[in-house]
Amino acid sequence: MLTALSATAAQVTAAAAPEPASGVTALGWLLVALPLLGAALLLLGGRLTDSFGPLLATALSWASFVIGAAIFVALLAKDPAERAATIELYDWVPGGSIDVTAGLLIDPLSVAFVLLVTFVGSLILVYSLGYMEHDPDKRRFFAYLNLFVASMLLLVLADSYLLLFVGWEGVGLASWLLIGFWNHNPAYATAANKAFVVNRVGDVGLILAMSMMFATFGTADFGAVNEAVSGASEATVTGIGLLLLLAACGKSAQFPLQSWLGDAMAGPTPVSALIHAATMVTAGVYLIVRSHVLFDAAPNAQLAVVVVGAITLLYGAIVGCAKDDLKKALAASTMSQIGYMMLAAGLGPVGYAFAIFHLITHGFFKAGMFLGAGSVMHGMNDQVDMRRFGGLSSVMKITWITFGLGWLAILGLPPFSGFWSKDKIIEAAFVGEGWRPWVFGLTALIGAGITAFYMSRLFFMTFHGKKRWTDDVHPHESPLTMTIPMMVLAVGSAFLGLILATVAPISTWLEPTLGHVEHHEPVLPVPVLIIATMVVVVVGAGWAWLVYGREEVPVVAPVGSPLTRAARKDLYQDDLNEILLMGPGISLTRGLLEVDRDVVDGGAVGGLSRTIARSANWLRRAQTGFARSYALTMLAGVVAFLGALWVIN
Repeated sequence: MLTALSATAAQVTAAAAPEPASGVTALGWLLVALPLLGAALLLLGGRLTDSFGPLLATALSWASFVIGAAIFVALLAKDPAERAATIELYDWVPGGSIDVTAGLLIDPLSVAFVLLVTFVGSLILVYSLGYMEHDPDKRRFFAYLNLFVASMLLLVLADSYLLLFVGWEGVGLASWLLIGFWNHNPAYATAANKAFVVNRVGDVGLILAMSMMFATFGTADFGAVNEAVSGASEATVTGIGLLLLLAACGKSAQFPLQSWLGDAMAGPTPVSALIHAATMVTAGVYLIVRSHVLFDAAPNAQLAVVVVGAITLLYGAIVGCAKDDLKKALAASTMSQIGYMMLAAGLGPVGYAFAIFHLITHGFFKAGMFLGAGSVMHGMNDQVDMRRFGGLSSVMKITWITFGLGWLAILGLPPFSGFWSKDKIIEAAFVGEGWRPWVFGLTALIGAGITAFYMSRLFFMTFHGKKRWTDDVHPHESPLTMTIPMMVLAVGSAFLGLILATVAPISTWLEPTLGHVEHHEPVLPVPVLIIATMVVVVVGAGWAWLVYGREEVPVVAPVGSPLTRAARKDLYQDDLNEILLMGPGISLTRGLLEVDRDVVDGGAVGGLSRTIARSANWLRRAQTGFARSYALTMLAGVVAFLGALWVIN
């Protein structure tokens, strides 16, 4: 049966009146401080920390997880209505009627993210010990990873939009540093800059949203904003919601700001895993769900979130069908899966918990698959072209099995994690009245079939079929520092969804933050939806097997259909951006330059300076240096003055 969350703003704010943190919860500030300390020590210590820096960074990240787990246990022991606490850090911007304080909010939603970020992030740091073992600058790499983890933790723990924005910009900075880590390659540096610029577009939305909050509510604190929403006009709340959506689109690579995600694969593979699984792209989903009271009061903004999610989940799935680059195919998959989460978040109370549920399970199986991709690259001399893989299951058995569990999870086959989380989103999409459940429900259902096809295509091209290796590669399994994190994530891919759906329901855990759980019936019976989903998944995977598993895969990609060629170029998103944004922007810049040179410098400023110069040249002719000329001039002035007096009188 489908359960859903349904709560008004009053219910949520009344249920959550956070008290000052005490006991182990009061140590919440260490969650951010420890990885931030690691980043500072490694960056400021320089080469002196080369020998122990990576291990220190990894240990500090695990220390944050231990504290997060202790806080989780402490909250679990409390009554659900009391599972929220605040940690006041300091007065940030005191002045006049606006007094901004910096503080942390410990509640079920933030703790869920803390556990995901610290656990998956720490596993990625362990993996990086093996993956980056021979990189001469690995100490700086680990410093950036710690900065990334610390920034994401600040983002999800902040008690206000303003402090959230600090973490928001922190993950943007860390992603730029890590995507362009090997910036000696100009293409990698360009990819980092592209991610940075596109995200700045989204950041404008968050800045303007906060400005409207201060103008309307006089505050940007989550609790105060939630309490004041009911007193604001729907137009104002809708404007704030749309601006928050713009911010989420940039950070979570949602349409139309998704063009940076594929290029972000330029960074080392652990970076890709961290961005796609535990940090960065999940931030937009967190922002929407954290702002659920605002969106509940703005139905049009809520609908816009669903539309963006629906478009993106299909967009990413279609692009993923045509990518031969292993990492870029996974990147397209992330775009699509985040689209599912955004769709669920936009459905309102019926989908908030399911968006977070899928975000957590996705964090495990997508991190596992990205680390598996890194393992394949490790054994294949850093090759990423799947048309040059095939048959790797015989020589990389651990990678094959762990990656396979992630593949089964993302397909949504029972009992693997995706079955419990993504299928709930599909069911939630069929809840409602009128045209919406049919349009959004069918979109989610079709997306599941396409997902099964392109992920099966990726799996079969990489691990099955005939060997298509180049002569210079000798595939081999990765060291334990890389395979152990993959094994742990594979276990999560297999069983975490089952645990969070039945043993320890995540909807119950999130209830104090997101509202009371109620039952909603979709427009089609749940068993019918489950069977329909399984059918489209099996058909998609079977089609992929017929084309890429049973048949021989050509080493050179065929020309393909017009849709295939478009998907290889990301459906021409970069071309569209250049036509709509870059071209006009460059033309505007050039026009302003010409105006500055020809009108301002050449006309206004330059013309005035030339006029003054000519006047000075003319006036200086009167300075002859002869006393008789000056006396005559004075006499003429006296006569003129006396004449004027005579005329006046």
